[in-house]
Amino acid sequence: MGKQKMILDCDPGHDDAVAILLAAKNDVLELIGITVVAGNQTIDNTVRNALNVCQALELEIPVYAGCGGPMVREQVVAGDIHGESGLDGPVFEPLKKEREEEHAVNYIVRALMESDEKITIVTTGPMTNLAMAMRMEPKIKEKIKEIVLMGGCYQNGNVTPAAEFNIFADGEAAYACFNSGLPITMVGLDVTRKALCYPAIVDRMEKIGTKASKLFVDLMRHFNKSQKEVFGWDGGPLHDPITIAYLIDPTVLTVKPMHSEIEIRSEQSYGRTNCDFFDYQQKDHNSDIAIDIDTDKFWDIVEDALKRY
Repeated sequence: MGKQKMILDCDPGHDDAVAILLAAKNDVLELIGITVVAGNQTIDNTVRNALNVCQALELEIPVYAGCGGPMVREQVVAGDIHGESGLDGPVFEPLKKEREEEHAVNYIVRALMESDEKITIVTTGPMTNLAMAMRMEPKIKEKIKEIVLMGGCYQNGNVTPAAEFNIFADGEAAYACFNSGLPITMVGLDVTRKALCYPAIVDRMEKIGTKASKLFVDLMRHFNKSQKEVFGWDGGPLHDPITIAYLIDPTVLTVKPMHSEIEIRSEQSYGRTNCDFFDYQQKDHNSDIAIDIDTDKFWDIVEDALKRY
């Protein structure tokens, strides 16, 4: 049986960089393209960051620049966490790898429509590119196997009490994706906050001694510093790679089917993922929501990925 084709839509971002690292080399997934959106930083920064990560890891994967802002709301970025570049910490060689000329939304449509098999779409940033692609060509939904996203929470947010950053940054895009009728798995703060990259984890990965482990260590030392300053944690939660770890080994997460709705009309609670955990509303389940994580298994998957470089 061949590998499952996937597109990673991201906004690098330290944890997005690790998601790229995991997705590019494993026995389960074939990463056919990286599409980039504005989110953790502006589109120029996030595209450059994706290119730098691919070049540093010697990955021959095409990178496509996508939407530079959300569908409706004003733009927000996460400079307090990821720095002015969006990927502060590592020092990269002069950038030679170039982005593709094709716009990310056009690429998503083309790749899906031309594929003989269904493709998994993973989003680790605002869902703008995917939502726009589905609006532009609704037929692509027939070619999407599933959507796996890092975003949302059924408990407390991280930019407001109600909302997680990726959903808050473009609630309308998330609304379109959650109402697409496609299988969707939400990997939210409820589980990603349990995968804290403590200094002991950084030391463990440093001992691997590959170019990927060096990049990981450089990324995490800055990430942990900013997370300590903003949230008070000794280890930053490694949000985005959990989506990839789940696809590599679904037993890393416990998921629960629920009916979920994206709040886009409230001022106080814009971007909240209202997940009916107890099935009060008796509505059809439209999403699988991650509710627990095997952190030991997750870090083993990260370690295995770092050793592949």
